[in-house]
Amino acid sequence: MKAVIAKGYGAPEVLSVEEVAKPTIKPNEILVQVKAATVNSGDVRMRALDGGSGVKGFLSKIIIRLLVGLRKPKRIQGSILAGVVTEVGDSVTRFKVGDEVYAMAGFSFGAFAEYCALPDKRAIALKPKKASFKEASAIPFGGNTALYFLRKAGVGKGKKVLIYGSTGAVGTSAVQVAKYLGAQVAAVSGPDGIKLTKELGASKVYNYKETDLEKISGKFDVVFDAVGKISKAKASGLLAEGGKYVTVDSLDVAKESSADLEELAKMFDEGKLVATIDRTFKIDDIVEANRYVDTGRKKGSVVITI
Repeated sequence: MKAVIAKGYGAPEVLSVEEVAKPTIKPNEILVQVKAATVNSGDVRMRALDGGSGVKGFLSKIIIRLLVGLRKPKRIQGSILAGVVTEVGDSVTRFKVGDEVYAMAGFSFGAFAEYCALPDKRAIALKPKKASFKEASAIPFGGNTALYFLRKAGVGKGKKVLIYGSTGAVGTSAVQVAKYLGAQVAAVSGPDGIKLTKELGASKVYNYKETDLEKISGKFDVVFDAVGKISKAKASGLLAEGGKYVTVDSLDVAKESSADLEELAKMFDEGKLVATIDRTFKIDDIVEANRYVDTGRKKGSVVITI
């Protein structure tokens, strides 16, 4: 089968598409024929061994090497997928052959391949009934991250929330999830993302090139930095008394949950969540797809079809 392999850590060119053996599943695994996958910020950071700056970045790089491989990633690349179950292990009861699923492979990886074996304990759920495989693959990374951090911050009905960085996979999901949870949503975006952010449900969108953080009017119960670009100190002036700041730029990683995938599927099927897809590439164009994600200009998700 075709699969994306990394010959080391670094630029997109470390990736290549090779022929490898089709996985043989264990009793607790399912085999998914992958129809679509996404190249997200987590994938490119892993590929580039980019843990960020400072102490957090140093620790993140050590953790990546210990979990993924000291000199190069040991596993097939890719962490988010959507596809069809073709085999089910003897001890698996949640799924059957023919089920259309979407999943977060976690540190099992393997999404950028024609087939992916996943332990039943992973975050796996039936994909939204109304979603295509491409749409389904674009939901989990941003949706799961947004649910995790916004719930952690106590977002609920009537809360005032500011999403900083509203056009990436996490940001586009965060605007919608915050609204779904009952919050009043404002956001900060680049000029080319204002229209999209408003369409997703933000009542007010600030252009970061024209409006500095300290000039944003009002106070917020929650400031969610969806891109890891603002510090707690900078966000503090925007917080109401007792307000909370949360950021993706931390050692706290969103927990991957089947229950959250089920909730996201429900949101999609009820029309309360849309999948934002920027560009679609074929698996053979994986290097080009990574180059595009590396530009930092994508809106929502970049999808790989397999």
